[in-house]
Amino acid sequence: MYRTNTCGELRISNAGQKVTLAGWVQKARKLGGMTFIDLRDRYGITQLVTEQEIEVGREWVIQVTGEVVERQSKNPKMDTGDVEIKIETVKVLNKAQTPPFTIEEVSDGGDDIRAKYRYLDLRRAPLQRALALRHRLAQEIRSYLDAQGFMEIETPYLIKSTPEGARDFVVPSRMNPGEFYALPQSPQTFKQLLMVAGYDRYFQIVRCFRDEDLRADRQPEFTQIDCEMSFVEQEDVLNTFEGMMRQMFKNALGVDIPDPLPRMSWYDAMDNYGSDKPDVRFGMKIHEISDLVKGSGFSVFDSAEYVGAICAPVAEYTRKQIDELTEWVKRPQVGAKGLVYIKLTAEGIKSSVDKFYSPEQLQKVCDRLGAKTGDMLLVLCGAKRKTQTQLGVLRIEMGNRLGLRDPKVFAPLWIVDFPLLEWDDETQRFYAMHHPFTAPKPEHEKWFYSDKKEDLERVCANAYDFVLNGTELGGGSIRIHNADMQQRMFEVLGISKEDAEYKFGFIINAFKFGAPPHGGLAFGFDRVCALFGGQETIRDYIAFPKNNQGRDVMIDSPSQIDQLQLDELQLDIRKNK
Repeated sequence: MYRTNTCGELRISNAGQKVTLAGWVQKARKLGGMTFIDLRDRYGITQLVTEQEIEVGREWVIQVTGEVVERQSKNPKMDTGDVEIKIETVKVLNKAQTPPFTIEEVSDGGDDIRAKYRYLDLRRAPLQRALALRHRLAQEIRSYLDAQGFMEIETPYLIKSTPEGARDFVVPSRMNPGEFYALPQSPQTFKQLLMVAGYDRYFQIVRCFRDEDLRADRQPEFTQIDCEMSFVEQEDVLNTFEGMMRQMFKNALGVDIPDPLPRMSWYDAMDNYGSDKPDVRFGMKIHEISDLVKGSGFSVFDSAEYVGAICAPVAEYTRKQIDELTEWVKRPQVGAKGLVYIKLTAEGIKSSVDKFYSPEQLQKVCDRLGAKTGDMLLVLCGAKRKTQTQLGVLRIEMGNRLGLRDPKVFAPLWIVDFPLLEWDDETQRFYAMHHPFTAPKPEHEKWFYSDKKEDLERVCANAYDFVLNGTELGGGSIRIHNADMQQRMFEVLGISKEDAEYKFGFIINAFKFGAPPHGGLAFGFDRVCALFGGQETIRDYIAFPKNNQGRDVMIDSPSQIDQLQLDELQLDIRKNK
């Protein structure tokens, strides 16, 4: 037996017991004639003590046997801080090289070196806590969905490429030269086929793949909580998964969330927060002020489709700070052309557009936003939705600067009534805002079958997103289950009958054999774990993540493959043929 106990479980009640522990040496130190060793495993750290001469180094794997004794100098910061092990025997199980960074709560290693030695970084307590939280959440999900009658069913990883959404990862087929599989961006069509097959409550905690640019909350391979239900309307889906999230918050974090959760239309979210994933933990809402500022000779406002503002308690900002903020909104990531401010100070109203507006006019603007002394209005203008989005980004930035986005405060809500379609001026065609299997709201079907662009733009989707603290954690919709309506959707999206048949013929044909009304959603499990853990980046909640270039620097992947493999696949990738 390598161990009788873990390094995290011994307490004062174990004093006098003879135990055997095994783990990694976190540190060893000599004080007088005594040697103290901190022994670590994933359960915690236990202090060992001996008068013997012992040779051990950092990260050596050892086994010790000894008696549990009460510590003279207790450590209240450690769960095992009341006791230590008086060593009787030590066995070195494996020596170790000195690690390239400290494996402690706070490491001295940078991101790159820790990514290269990820297996060492995973020994650190913060990552162990992160993966333990991920495990607990997965168990809560399975427990809840099983109790609700859902079946966990696996779907294929090698599927057909359908390049309508994000970019696919493709896999060449050796047995079918010149043909390729795609890795699934989601199990969307398969879960709908399971509904056709009569498995009316399906779920899967499933790996998905998208070949797209990366950021803190996005990886090329990620995990979804994927779900689908038959014979349901939107209300049934929302109630079911609101219950799941409520159980996860309660059992994993001890947090109660509102019952029921707030709901907000996509249009209200854009008008008030400039985002379809609003952070509602703080105010600073967007207000349109076009009617108050147009017609006073300031051409920038007079020529704009829309003028909007937010109110922040930063009237003490200096001119230098305002200039910095102006440059910030001009960055390509925001894209504003400039920034107008209106300060409400004890001395009165001060503005960057004083020569165009009287104090009375500016006061009316301040009144609309409910501004008070000590506040400053930040104003942008331009095309309506673009400007609202810019104000939304600025709002989040000000929330960060003012410390209004506490990761320990949770404000979940549902966003509903999305537009079904997005018009793209460049390609002169509609795109599905969610995906081409999303049904229009029943009351909007008359517009869905219209040939007029303005009617199609009015159609709302029977869709919904679960948003938490400014992040979309999941989304879904009631699906199209009628073959004729699905054909109409492809027609609206400019997909020819031949192309639709080639890409999606299997599901259109399946609908002809009695598809039930159905709907579902998928949560981004990595994002759920990160936000529950109070973080914005998902990497610590994935055992072996990729970096911003999509590389695994630990195993040096992706990499070139042997010419023999290329020949078997009948692929010629030589640059100069």
